[in-house]
Amino acid sequence: MTIRQKNVDNFDKYFNLNSLPMKIMLSSLFILVIISSCSTKSNVSTEVSNEWKELDSFHMIMAESFHPYMDSANLAPAKSLADELAIEAEKWIASELPEKVRNDKMRLKMQMLSVYSQTLLQQVNENAPDSLVGQSLTDLHNTFHEIQEGWYKGGEHHH
Repeated sequence: MTIRQKNVDNFDKYFNLNSLPMKIMLSSLFILVIISSCSTKSNVSTEVSNEWKELDSFHMIMAESFHPYMDSANLAPAKSLADELAIEAEKWIASELPEKVRNDKMRLKMQMLSVYSQTLLQQVNENAPDSLVGQSLTDLHNTFHEIQEGWYKGGEHHH
């Protein structure tokens, strides 16, 4: 008897795939794998439909830019992040709108976001007076919040 044949015999002795208990165990395992993959897929779909990663990315930079200005009239963070805000706005606008906000009103708000981010960047690059930079930052922030509100309220119009 070869070593290989001896190993096969030992395997068959302990793991007889033709026995009824082994068939039940393998069938149960197969069913468990199918059920868990189906439930995982539906959870992933739900998670994806509740996310708008571009909104979250822009929000992080917007918060770092706007809150110092709002809290203490400090425009330094906004000025240093103006380029990044403009880049993120363009990435966001280039991405596909999620289904629940895919409408003309949201497209218009996204275009306004682009205009305000470009205006802010241009003013920062041209050393415009802080009053103008602050107003552009506020316009950009307010437009962002309109988009955010539309997202969290499912794109419906609320007063």
